[in-house]
Amino acid sequence: MSRTRTALLATLLMIAGGTGTAVAVVPADVGTATVPCTVDYKVQNQWDTGFTAAVTVTNNAAAKSSWAVKWSYAGNQKVTSGWNAKITQSGTGVTAANETYNGSLATGGSVSFGFNASYSGTNALPTTFTLDGVTCNVDDGGTDPDPDPDPSGKVDNPYAGAKVYVNPEWSAKAAAETGGSRISNQPTGVWLDRIAAINGVNGGMGLRAHLDAALAQKGSGEEVVQLVVYDLPGRDCAALASNGELGPTEIDKYKTQFIDPIAAILADSKYASLRIVTTIEIDSLPNLVTNTGSRATATPACDTMLANGNYVKGVGYALAKLGAIPNVYNYIDAGHHGWLGWDDNFAPSATLFKQAATSEGATVDDVHGFITNTANYSALKENNFTINDAVNGTSVRQSKWVDWNRYVDELSYAQAFRNQLVSVGFNSGIGMLVDTSRNGWGGTARPTGPGATTSVDTYIDGGRYDRRIHVGNWCNQSGAGLGERPQAAPAAGIDAYVWMKPPGESDGSSSAIPNDEGKGFDRMCDPTYTGNARNGNNLSGALPNAPLSGHWFSAQFQQLMTNAYPPL
Repeated sequence: MSRTRTALLATLLMIAGGTGTAVAVVPADVGTATVPCTVDYKVQNQWDTGFTAAVTVTNNAAAKSSWAVKWSYAGNQKVTSGWNAKITQSGTGVTAANETYNGSLATGGSVSFGFNASYSGTNALPTTFTLDGVTCNVDDGGTDPDPDPDPSGKVDNPYAGAKVYVNPEWSAKAAAETGGSRISNQPTGVWLDRIAAINGVNGGMGLRAHLDAALAQKGSGEEVVQLVVYDLPGRDCAALASNGELGPTEIDKYKTQFIDPIAAILADSKYASLRIVTTIEIDSLPNLVTNTGSRATATPACDTMLANGNYVKGVGYALAKLGAIPNVYNYIDAGHHGWLGWDDNFAPSATLFKQAATSEGATVDDVHGFITNTANYSALKENNFTINDAVNGTSVRQSKWVDWNRYVDELSYAQAFRNQLVSVGFNSGIGMLVDTSRNGWGGTARPTGPGATTSVDTYIDGGRYDRRIHVGNWCNQSGAGLGERPQAAPAAGIDAYVWMKPPGESDGSSSAIPNDEGKGFDRMCDPTYTGNARNGNNLSGALPNAPLSGHWFSAQFQQLMTNAYPPL
């Protein structure tokens, strides 16, 4: 995601201003063999009160089993969070030490870590770094506020240094709930889930009204608007609750009556100052991988959509039309770890996404990133066990919950899947979003440590934060809580944690409700349902008395607040 300009310095002349831009003077005869270590320090994103930095350390000396990098700031920079290193600060001095999993540093080997920090005034770059007490030569350290700049002028991370649009319609519903004012100022996604939503449904706000409201909220700073573009033909072929209005063959209607009008509005110069993030067609592409062919989870509807190609065509067309707009940032839905984390799903999914992103005139340059866990419940980080654990010699992958998956939470899945996507041809600068709107799993049921080591099942079930009956359960889950609050650049490779699914909006009705929204009754939303192959024939775990998908569900909203983690 960032340009690398390595310069090994014996002497360093650095001129740093308010943006942290640096210029280095390098002797011509300095080479890597003459220095014990090198440090590549880059400010990837910077805004008025903070910045995100990436650091890569290369060891040219003897191999190490542990390491610590130190530097000092000339100003008031203060590290606030970090990843892939244990970062501490005392005064202006900073120490970054290895984590348990990345202590080994071979001769010629490199290790990378990153952090967020605050500052005021100027953000002068550090001039001296040490590795285990030995001074390293450092590259030019140049700040790269827009690494690998897109020819269209798009920034690297649209969330960095920006406010995010608070939907006044959702905010009013949240504030009307007892205790809801604690979160009613949080940004959430605006769902364009049918053609009528473009102009507004039942007197509600349409797309232009939301964009106008975003301009009003923006003021003089940057503002992100989050849209969910969600109306493919034969939409969500494996879940009746989210079926859409368009039939399997209505690809032309999708293009001309849904995508084209949205693109025309987003391209209006009036909205050019907004950063518009689009979540492209959740659920549908993953269904082509897991719910087709000879699999036990296959459905005739998904087989149809695989055969006619309209999911691939529709996503490609949306990417091409929306990606051509300079201030639109497309993020494709990438399922979640409990859907695509298995070996036979992981790589094929990335390949299918590449196919969609290069169809109907689209290219990988139209994809700014991917989003995982949209409208789902998978825990962000399971701290009480890892995929590498074993109990009495048995791998946790053999537990009923993990069931041979290679990932146990969303953060590890999102970061690994990003690498897989790059390996099949997506740009190395893609970023990931994780929907944390309902994956906190706090409250009294949250475990405080690992489970008993009687078996792999007691170990996992006693320690997992995610309290669902089965990882395949997705509808109005009992016991769920709000997750991490929306924030930019929270971890390596992650552009933001977002609340793309507005908390309090139902996933589907718990009994059949006649409607004109194209939404069917899915038994996975019925708390009495005993399941199917996709959830291991377990109970659905759904809350009772739920309304249609997208409609306000007060009981769920209250539960999400009660079980929020971090707590409200």
